[in-house]
Amino acid sequence: MAAPLSRRDLQFLLYEWLDVESLTARTEFAEHSRETFDAVLELSEDIATKRFKPFNKLGDANEPYVGPDGKVVLPDEISSGINEFVKAGLMGGSFDESVGGMSLPTVINRAAMAWFQASNPGMSSYPFLTVGNAHLLAEYGTPEQIETWVRPLVEGRYFGTMCLSEPQAGSSLADITTNAVPAADGTYRVTGTKMWISAGEHELTENIVHLVLVKVPGGAPGVKGISLMIVPKFLPDGTRNDVELVGLNHKMGNRATTNTLLNFGDGTHRPADEPGAVGYLVGEEHRGLFYMFHMMNEARIGVGSMAMALGYAGYLASLEYAKVRTQGRPADAKDPSSPPVPIIEHADVKRMLLAQKSYVEGALALVLYCSRLVDESATAADAAERDRVTLLLDVLTPIAKSWPSQWCLEANSLAIQVHGGYGYTREFDVEQYYRDNRLNPIHEGTHGIHGLDLLGRKVVMAGGAGLTALVETISATVERATTAENAETRDHAASLRDALADLVTATREAWSVGDPARTLANASLYLEAAGHIVIAWIWLEQELVAAGKQGDFYDGKRLAAQYFFRYESPKVRQQLVMVGSADTTTLEADPAVF
Repeated sequence: MAAPLSRRDLQFLLYEWLDVESLTARTEFAEHSRETFDAVLELSEDIATKRFKPFNKLGDANEPYVGPDGKVVLPDEISSGINEFVKAGLMGGSFDESVGGMSLPTVINRAAMAWFQASNPGMSSYPFLTVGNAHLLAEYGTPEQIETWVRPLVEGRYFGTMCLSEPQAGSSLADITTNAVPAADGTYRVTGTKMWISAGEHELTENIVHLVLVKVPGGAPGVKGISLMIVPKFLPDGTRNDVELVGLNHKMGNRATTNTLLNFGDGTHRPADEPGAVGYLVGEEHRGLFYMFHMMNEARIGVGSMAMALGYAGYLASLEYAKVRTQGRPADAKDPSSPPVPIIEHADVKRMLLAQKSYVEGALALVLYCSRLVDESATAADAAERDRVTLLLDVLTPIAKSWPSQWCLEANSLAIQVHGGYGYTREFDVEQYYRDNRLNPIHEGTHGIHGLDLLGRKVVMAGGAGLTALVETISATVERATTAENAETRDHAASLRDALADLVTATREAWSVGDPARTLANASLYLEAAGHIVIAWIWLEQELVAAGKQGDFYDGKRLAAQYFFRYESPKVRQQLVMVGSADTTTLEADPAVF
């Protein structure tokens, strides 16, 4: 059975490219070393491959259901595997020691967690949502809230969720109707319904801490009137809060994670004369969406990482299959009785494997780079440098979420194709990888939403400072590559320079039309083109690191870079022509014609 991830690729990216060892010179990570980093990575690989991966199909085939007692039932193996994760202390990897964490750099924690995402995405979602929930509260909670909620979350005694969407308001958070009114004791009473809540109900832990977006009286219309509440399943004194499971959603993939419809304050668990679930305000009223973005942005990179991990697992599975499956003969074979060859000898199979390799290794490098930026923004000594990397991270976040979600899903599709008919059956892992990954282009914002975010906000914010930060970062790599010894690398640098210029031109032209609706009509194309440019840059970076190094691994890096620049990068120019021209085909399409 193929490994779900490449240890060698992680080592290359972390130590040869990102130089994560240098982080140990900073006060925040001074107690760590390469030895402690490697120990965490090896422990994660061990638990993930032994206690998560073997139960991936089990969780898929035995999705959660509500038992006669109203409790959610999951296979026992899910609970035992997650308990191993918790006992190893991995829940607290990126938290400060003051709340029981390991104070690991985000980039190391992200790499470690990728093993779990690749091995069993359904199981891994429970602790990963909890980590994001606890990070938000550690940043914006009061000391009492940190003691009451964050410590048990980091210890793995409680798990957490994020409750944003509602049945009538998916991504349109301005339209939420869940409300909270102040109570005499300083708490709030929350009433409303939340939909699509991952890990919203289960029996895996003592408590579930919901972070709930609500409207509080006196707030402005739309998103400016949103507040954030802590609404636990059980109150600190152990009594049941008025949070009720209405039903489970039955998903195409990622089935081991419960996905729920929850009612808050419907009277199921509270006296009729005390309506509403008890909620605790986070921060100030009407600033809830600002706080929630802390978790949402972390989750967006996490979604990109999940998509990458599933694409990577599918690639390695199809690579292993292609090496052992014999079928057909070379095109120039003269003897029909000669033995069939492994299908990896066929050019079209090599094409599909190279495409997968370029997508998944590029995506892994991107999410690790963004995680490194998180560490830089938190610990860089120079304030100007912290501001620069924060700006760059803002621009890259929609790409880090959406590009892996699109192209690593395509890698999963190619993995099925490499397997042929076998890949379309449940007996092989690749069909489940595809189904599990199909969620990632949807949750934490669709491509359309992130396209609007990138073109409509991120590249034009602060007078275009976001785009400038991206262009300067990529241009610095291009300049280094123009003097590379390898002619192919120099050609790639020239190609990337041209693509970057096209991106700048298209951005300027799209906004020059004076009509935001036209400008943003092709925002998804802009997102895809910008993503391809960023991944081309990531591959150029890897080429430069691999320069002069010998062996199959480094040859593979060079070949994947060559594939991406020759097969993928040329797509960008026409997409940017459409963006720059502010084409109105989609904008003017009359709904009646569909």
